Amino acid sequence: MRFAVSRLRRTCLAFVFAVPWAFALQAYAQDGAPNEPVADAASAQPAEPAGKDYVLPAMEIIGFDFLLNRANRCCGTGRDDYAVSRDSIRRNLRSSWGVDADPFLTNQLGHPYQGSMYHGFARSAGLSYWEAAGYTFAGSAMWEVFGEQTPPSRNDQVSSGIGGSFLGEALYRMSSLLLEKGGGMSPFWRETAAAVISPANGFNRLVMGRRLDSVFASRNPAYYSQVQVGYMGTARSAPGTSTVVKRNELQADFSLDYGMPGKDGYQYTRPFDYFSFHTTVSSAGTFESVLTRGLLVGRDYRAGKDYRGIWGLYGSYDFISPQTFRVSSTALSLGTTGQWRASENVAVQGTVMGGLGYAAVGTINGASENAYRYGVAPQALASLRVIFGGKSSLDITGREYYVSRVAGIGQGGHDNISRADVSYTWRVRDQHAFTLKYLWNRRHATFATLGDRTQSRGTIGIFYTLLGYEHFGKVDWK
Repeated sequence: MRFAVSRLRRTCLAFVFAVPWAFALQAYAQDGAPNEPVADAASAQPAEPAGKDYVLPAMEIIGFDFLLNRANRCCGTGRDDYAVSRDSIRRNLRSSWGVDADPFLTNQLGHPYQGSMYHGFARSAGLSYWEAAGYTFAGSAMWEVFGEQTPPSRNDQVSSGIGGSFLGEALYRMSSLLLEKGGGMSPFWRETAAAVISPANGFNRLVMGRRLDSVFASRNPAYYSQVQVGYMGTARSAPGTSTVVKRNELQADFSLDYGMPGKDGYQYTRPFDYFSFHTTVSSAGTFESVLTRGLLVGRDYRAGKDYRGIWGLYGSYDFISPQTFRVSSTALSLGTTGQWRASENVAVQGTVMGGLGYAAVGTINGASENAYRYGVAPQALASLRVIFGGKSSLDITGREYYVSRVAGIGQGGHDNISRADVSYTWRVRDQHAFTLKYLWNRRHATFATLGDRTQSRGTIGIFYTLLGYEHFGKVDWK
């Protein structure tokens, strides 16, 4: 699949900017704790769809793929690839699955977003997560065979068929949460903002009317969001083979933690009853990151009276692009998320995960935008937030990816990717705060023919921050 890159960027820019500002309005309108429900007209609607429609999302996915094929045939790049015929379909059905070499942004961001549309169609038609995930996987396979002449590729199937499900569920949950809680918006703007977050959900609510206009029941999770807008400047840089690096950039950042452990009565019975979503848009290259992880199967636990947590199997989709290199991964991990009440005024929240993914990694602004490689990727994450009453918080997140040569394509070798994000947020008044942030990214690549290559970049910046709650998301329990 080859989107026109400029068109893809414009589409995704609108999507990413809309998510932060929609949730900013929602967060700004609330002044309670995340344990407290917000009365709203939308929450008085039926909590779950009255029934499931298995035919509607199948027809929508077929129609979406047809329109996407026609749009790319008319206006995209590589238009001849979309001149699908009986011969090309027959050839794709008989062909073995390989790895394609479309531009990185198309394969690693465009495909997951396409998969999220499949997932949203199915979820908004009343299907469960696992049923929708099946539709997403099938929709991706259908595109690979019927949507283009290029032989089917397993990397696209992973990114859209699996990564698209992880991204799509997070978008569907955020869209539904905005519809349910309201955020002080008028019905028109609430529906509009929710539709921008999850277009498939908005489409079904608009077209199908009362048949599909009930709101997904969140069961009142503990959640916390932040919107940040500010400036990042390069503190140190070793760009390696990357030829262009902008030292200074403006960034807009949005994060949401949904279903945080500790809320009395909240249960983790459905996939993504806990999830974390984080995205950053940069003036230097559109996207700096899109990161989401959610609990697929797990349970809650406690240790004493001051610790509450969850553990189990997590699904994650990561896209990271700090100007010098890019890495993207779809993965399954075992992990735990919890909160410890260290004292009356101090709470510590954190997540630890380790697992296996399928990743792509390559240089930005190098010899070619298609010069990147795939491989099976063991990976790990550790995040920590220390909340100092209602005054401030310290956030530290570390990520590690080892992109091996197993099941990959490209130059032989392996890559070690490290990322550390440290920020301190100080609340000035109400939900208004300032944040100091340091972000460090490093790629060390080893190739048999090229030797060792290293790319790294450290940036420091200051941000205005709009807090979802004045106490930084601390969860209280009895």
